[in-house]
Amino acid sequence: MKLSIGGYSFFNTIREGKMDIFGYLETVRYRYGLDKVDFWNGQFSLDFSIVPDEEYVQKVREAMDEKGMTLVNYAVDGAHIWDADPEERERLYERALGHLKVAEILGAKTVRIDTGGVFGNNPEFDMNMSDEQFEYIVKRYREFSKRGANNGYMVGPENHIGPSLSPVQMKKIAEAVDHPNYGILLHIGRWKEEADKGDEMVAPWVYHTHFDASTAVAEDAEEKISMLLENGFDGYWGIEYNADKNQYTEIEWIIGTVKRLLVNLKR
Repeated sequence: MKLSIGGYSFFNTIREGKMDIFGYLETVRYRYGLDKVDFWNGQFSLDFSIVPDEEYVQKVREAMDEKGMTLVNYAVDGAHIWDADPEERERLYERALGHLKVAEILGAKTVRIDTGGVFGNNPEFDMNMSDEQFEYIVKRYREFSKRGANNGYMVGPENHIGPSLSPVQMKKIAEAVDHPNYGILLHIGRWKEEADKGDEMVAPWVYHTHFDASTAVAEDAEEKISMLLENGFDGYWGIEYNADKNQYTEIEWIIGTVKRLLVNLKR
């Protein structure tokens, strides 16, 4: 059964100083019995301006190998593509290159790097893109996709911030990038427009997924899984659920919930 637990699911535990990245590996492998890793760069440092050094990353890779674990997704915050300030844009680009190197050392199968913009609850939230913004985003994703093709992974945004919260814009970007190693991490149902059909609009490009506590119990959860499979999805059903408390128990609950959906569909 293709399941993974996104590292952000333990954000509160990490922030309390109760889990490091090696503890996450132990938890996933031995508490939950999964052999797939689903890292978030905040597990290396909650200061997103920091790219972990290669020596430390190699130690993480060794710990994964010892446990027979594979990295199915590396989700990166703080290295998004677009910023209106050209100097900050260049810093973000250099940071993204650093994280792609991390992904390569870890043997990632997919890498999430966001488009840029702000969260939907921010007063400055905007899903529109200028021509300059669109062309720059497409250029960088093409570059990253070519690099991914040479190193065995897919790369692309999550519906997370800015224009990526519009399936119209996500489809437009995907069609313009037009590369087999470009794809989308679909956080199921998280859209700021066309929410009723957004998942299906981007389904042909989905390389990884996120279920949260709401979507895992939604009436159409099985329907969403079937729709993605019909569109050729063959990736992992990731869980991203940062519960307020009792995180180990809450993750156990949501794993069982998603497993039940997959068993019902014989997946």
